[in-house]
Amino acid sequence: MHARLLPLPPRSHRFIHPVTAFALTGLVALSNPAGALRAAGSAATGWDAVPEILARIKAPQFPARDFPITDYGAKGDGTTDCTEAVGQAIAACNAAGGGRVVVSGGVFLTGPVHLKSNVNLNIAEGTTLKFTADKTKFPIVLARYEGVEVMNYSPLIYALDQENIAVSGKGTLDGSASNAEGNWWGRGGGARGGFGGRGAGGPGGGPGGRGAGAGRGAPAEPAGPYAGPPQRRLRPNFWVPFRCKNVLIEDVTIINSPMWELNPVYCTNVTVRGVQIHCHGPNNDGCDPDSSKDVLIENCVFDTGDDCIAIKSGKDADGRRVNVPSENIIIRNCTMMDGHGGVVMGSENSGGVRNVFAENCKMDSPNLERALRLKTNSGRGGFHENVFFRNIEVGRVSDSILTIDLVYGGVQDGPYPPNVRNVLMENVTVKSAPRVLSILGTPKSVVENVRIANSKFTGIEGPDRLVNSGTVTYQNVIIEEAPPKPGETPRAHSPNGN
Repeated sequence: MHARLLPLPPRSHRFIHPVTAFALTGLVALSNPAGALRAAGSAATGWDAVPEILARIKAPQFPARDFPITDYGAKGDGTTDCTEAVGQAIAACNAAGGGRVVVSGGVFLTGPVHLKSNVNLNIAEGTTLKFTADKTKFPIVLARYEGVEVMNYSPLIYALDQENIAVSGKGTLDGSASNAEGNWWGRGGGARGGFGGRGAGGPGGGPGGRGAGAGRGAPAEPAGPYAGPPQRRLRPNFWVPFRCKNVLIEDVTIINSPMWELNPVYCTNVTVRGVQIHCHGPNNDGCDPDSSKDVLIENCVFDTGDDCIAIKSGKDADGRRVNVPSENIIIRNCTMMDGHGGVVMGSENSGGVRNVFAENCKMDSPNLERALRLKTNSGRGGFHENVFFRNIEVGRVSDSILTIDLVYGGVQDGPYPPNVRNVLMENVTVKSAPRVLSILGTPKSVVENVRIANSKFTGIEGPDRLVNSGTVTYQNVIIEEAPPKPGETPRAHSPNGN
């Protein structure tokens, strides 16, 4: 494997060749690079497919009936266990044909909440629904942990095979996670990285591994949900609609999540709107659509301890068994305050990811590592295709503006080489970054038609990092290198970038 590091062009050099691609093999002509960017199942191409997708995404509507949990014995004193009252209100609302279950006036302590069809759980402004960290209060349910089906602690808010469900209101959802002894983030609080190793340790496919299968301690090629021993129970995600249709979460603030915050699994027609997430615990991803389709994420704030948005589709053997992609994901008007990556695909993406559209977002944090990141490996497989990223304003990233990592976790080879096709970034501005591109492929993987257009990147400190990077096109792009640091020799560049 040979890496070619493309040097920076001269300061303010503009690439204006509309059909010229910089690739490892030299100059490549593309007669119609946008022509291949067609959304699956759609006659529309590229961004033209968005109105068709949006027409299918409709937030659920609910009858004008309220079911206050205080009518069922709940007390907002922060100490009374309101689990039974919340459950009774949800059951009554569902039996009546739907409406709002209202949480208002204080701090309400509860165990996991299980939603039913036609129920809108509404948290009033100034109100907190606070979830216990007592694991004995958590029933064991079917879930997905980092892309593998498991029988695990219930998510804090969960729904299985329901339709027309919502969580709404301007109140706060507090997961009560902390580093305290026995709490979710603390010692004894649940496996922080799943079980299994990080390397290509064997043929298994259980949670936790990054390699070709999974690693030590993982089950071998599971054919269904993996229960695991009780002492290996894993941290639950916060909000998980599982095999649901017509789903909404809107306006709430989420803090102190045990694990991922928003994780729709096998869902169709999902709207995530106006949610504020402020969680900096381990693996605190903001929103992770997982083998779901027709998903709208808009007007949200992500201040997270991991990826802001990470699109998933199952991991390793179990992900290939299910083999359901995530597709038709629209992200717009969001703010990424902190996190490992702004918009991420993978690494649990054995079922593939396609048709992702992100626009009009702001990303700025000294801790934000990448604006757009695609990650998987040849033990995991899958594909990323038709990824569109436009009108994005980025301050500082600490790694690369665009990262395509097909050797994630250091896995250089395996039986399932991944493919990446049709990635377009346009109208993106960045104030500071170590580099523009980092593409790490393998000789067996495919990287086709990566294109950056009409963008300006300033404060770029070094060359792109390209290994088996396939076809990359710069079109009307300005790259301005960072000024030399005190005592540093200025970099010299010729007009052709050599």
